[in-house]
Amino acid sequence: MSIARALWNRAAQLAHGTPDDRNRYVDFLRAASILVVICGHWLVAAPALDGAGEIVAGNMLEIAPWTQWLTLALQVMPIFFLVGGYANAVAWESAVRSETPYVEWLAGRFRRLIAPVIPVVLTWAAIATAALGFGASGDLIGLISQAALIPIWFLAVYVMVGVFVPLTYRAWQKFGFGSFAAFVVAAAVVDAISFAISDRRLGMVNYFLVWLAVHQLGYAWRDARFQNRLVWAASGAIATAALVYFGPYPLAMVGFPGMEVSNTSPPTLALLTLGIAQSGLVLAAEPFVRRFLDDARVWTATVLINGMIMSVYLWHMTAMIAVYALMLYSGTTGLDLVPGSDIWWTTRPLYMLAFALFLFPIVIGVQRFERPIAAAVAISRTRLIAGASIVCVGLAMLSAGGVASGNGLRILPTLLPFVGTGIAGFGPLRSLATISTRSQGCSASSRS
Repeated sequence: MSIARALWNRAAQLAHGTPDDRNRYVDFLRAASILVVICGHWLVAAPALDGAGEIVAGNMLEIAPWTQWLTLALQVMPIFFLVGGYANAVAWESAVRSETPYVEWLAGRFRRLIAPVIPVVLTWAAIATAALGFGASGDLIGLISQAALIPIWFLAVYVMVGVFVPLTYRAWQKFGFGSFAAFVVAAAVVDAISFAISDRRLGMVNYFLVWLAVHQLGYAWRDARFQNRLVWAASGAIATAALVYFGPYPLAMVGFPGMEVSNTSPPTLALLTLGIAQSGLVLAAEPFVRRFLDDARVWTATVLINGMIMSVYLWHMTAMIAVYALMLYSGTTGLDLVPGSDIWWTTRPLYMLAFALFLFPIVIGVQRFERPIAAAVAISRTRLIAGASIVCVGLAMLSAGGVASGNGLRILPTLLPFVGTGIAGFGPLRSLATISTRSQGCSASSRS
């Protein structure tokens, strides 16, 4: 039996056992939003050879400014935080009913999120060490690894959003949409001050305020209080248009090198209003899509993708880089195509198919790390939160600068995720070995 068929059959079994009260649209949006992000990353990357035969990293948002309009649809990270709010509400409600301690609840979610990212960091640390040993430029390795590790910024934020779930959910229960409005106003104030003093460093606070605001809308969805959805969509769209037209915000909702102001690094009020528009729009479509998800094949495909979604997300840029590297060193590069030309656009589907084909075996090899791991030790709340915070700082630094620089390997950012997981009672290397052993045992059992 082929690997693909085995995966489909396993997903079909899980799909068949789906409880009747599960909101399948949550899973659909999670899978769809991540796949859109991946396609967006693959589409905007435009490396090419210059006149001297050197590879130059290009970005279609800069090369062809008209593509910036596409980011209004392709920047769907707000949808993932909307889904996260719904899912975290369900999980926290269950924990409260079962009297599961906060530490135990958070530890379980922390491990499920962080376990898949450890192999990515290990892989790129090993690649960087080997490349530097052979005399490769630290700046080049830093640029390539930073591109590969861009996806992990999301985990750095999402883990910390999870840390505050008991507080934000309590705020939702007590103040309702007032809690959402508070985050919106706070994000607006932060933007106003940071633009007034011409210092965007203050805007870093919006990594929490903006995404927590969208996360609150997930609570509203869970409580069936997100009504008048098209009104929300229209209001968010009008606010976004006004902020871009009259304010200091750029049209592109995805950042790229050379931008004076980015809507993503840090997140801005314009990105928040776009998230409001997208939330209203996708939730307005919920009744129609949920009927579509009643089809067994569609739901099985959704279950299949969700079962490996973190692996697909975390490794998709690595797969793209590997394909370009093979093309470069094989001599049949295709990198002599002018980005943005007719032939460049015509060949994009072929390139994206190549990325997907290369990604598939990687995902098959690493998806085991998405399975929950039992806690290694009992830990305190302080230690767990401290460890999670250290991990998130490390991931943020790696996503911003990669694992190397002109000075060599970036030791501190590379080590922080491992130090943090150790402090949090989740020894990464030991846990990865446990997962590998468990997976081999399961494979042996299935063969027998």
